[in-house]
Amino acid sequence: MIPASSFSGRRVALFGLGGSGMATARSLIEGGAQVVCWDDNPESVAKAEDEGLPVGDLRGEDWSRFCSFVLSPGVPLTHPKPHWTVELARAAGVEIIGDVELFVRERNLRAPDAPFIAITGTNGKSTTTALTAHILRSAGRDAQMGGNIGRAVMTLDPPAPSRFYVIECSSYQIDLAPSINPTAGVLLNLTPDHLDRHGTMQRYAAIKEQLVGGSQTAIVGVDDPFCAQIADRLELAGRKVVRISKRLSLTDGYYAEGTDLMEAKDGHYSRIAFLEGIGSLRGQHNAQNALAAVVACLAVGLDLGEIQSGLESFPGLAHRMEQVGRKDNVLFVNDSKATNADASAPALSSFPRIYWIAGGLPKEGGIEPLRGLFPRIARAYLIGEAAPAFSATLGGSVPYEISGTLTAAVEHAAQDAAKDESGEVVVLLSPACASFDQFKNFEVRGDAFRKAVHSIEGITLLGGE
Repeated sequence: MIPASSFSGRRVALFGLGGSGMATARSLIEGGAQVVCWDDNPESVAKAEDEGLPVGDLRGEDWSRFCSFVLSPGVPLTHPKPHWTVELARAAGVEIIGDVELFVRERNLRAPDAPFIAITGTNGKSTTTALTAHILRSAGRDAQMGGNIGRAVMTLDPPAPSRFYVIECSSYQIDLAPSINPTAGVLLNLTPDHLDRHGTMQRYAAIKEQLVGGSQTAIVGVDDPFCAQIADRLELAGRKVVRISKRLSLTDGYYAEGTDLMEAKDGHYSRIAFLEGIGSLRGQHNAQNALAAVVACLAVGLDLGEIQSGLESFPGLAHRMEQVGRKDNVLFVNDSKATNADASAPALSSFPRIYWIAGGLPKEGGIEPLRGLFPRIARAYLIGEAAPAFSATLGGSVPYEISGTLTAAVEHAAQDAAKDESGEVVVLLSPACASFDQFKNFEVRGDAFRKAVHSIEGITLLGGE
């Protein structure tokens, strides 16, 4: 735990008693703050009280006595309308911050030179964060990973000069971290997302810009117009900007050329790393993730040999193009995290011949956006409530069966793929659907796929988290 000692002796209001909220409350108390905790859910309040946290209905508190208000990132700050606690804090002139801001202040106080990599973007944050932390750890560094992935940021080990931090930041967290100042800040990409919470795309982009705007080195993916404009603005403002691209051959920056990661500098071009043969980093989207991780690790002092070694040993993330097993020429891949068509596109574009398991609780738009990838699909195995609609979209373009259950889909896909003599083929679970019709969540769905694959006679199991 990181005690929030910068709040010692000060009175702090806290709202939101989920996992990160409870951890943040403990951090503040450990640091000597006088905290009043609350939540709209009576069960959460009761649990906090049972665990000895000081709870009190913030509607009845004297807000003029609070120095700060710590808000859970899941609670509306601006849209669709500010939460009632936000309105009370603003009326009293109390600053509104989140747990990442607490971390930033504690790092500034204890070890301002501790290497700090912060990562954001609409897509790819978790893989890039996990890959960056893995490279650092494989090179023998003390790398702490948390934030929007894994551990709540205040449960990490306290800042120390030789301790590296890799923090995934959602837009909600950045919006509550006005002082964020990473050694290296990464902005991967921007597409419309969370507009119900931010109001407009422009506001969403402006929040993401805060992270790289406060960085010593701003690493910006320039494959979309919003990020390209952000990179230009930061450079005009005198910030150090490093551009990365998965599809453009940059004249200054880092870009992907097939599986080669290239550096362009002063008219010279050189390969700095490669992804050939690294199954966990297959696909163009992972080239961008890898570029970001490579440049971030260079910014905090690693050499290219350490970085390449880390790339090659990266196991990937569970449920994100996770290589589960292999039998002869058939690879089994768990991409259960793909809960809509856009999320399934990277996996479908990464393999030339696919036995595709799809379906579940359908999202608006179905799989029509994936039509351009249908030629890669040898056969589809449809499950869950979406099966009838998906079969209508596939129509005469792709052979399919309505398997009904995931277990049946894996069994039939494995049998069919085993007969395919066209080189490496893939049995891919990338559902393009939510899981809630048949499973509690996408993790349980992915675990069920993994279990079904593990039961195949003669299967060779592959690594993964």
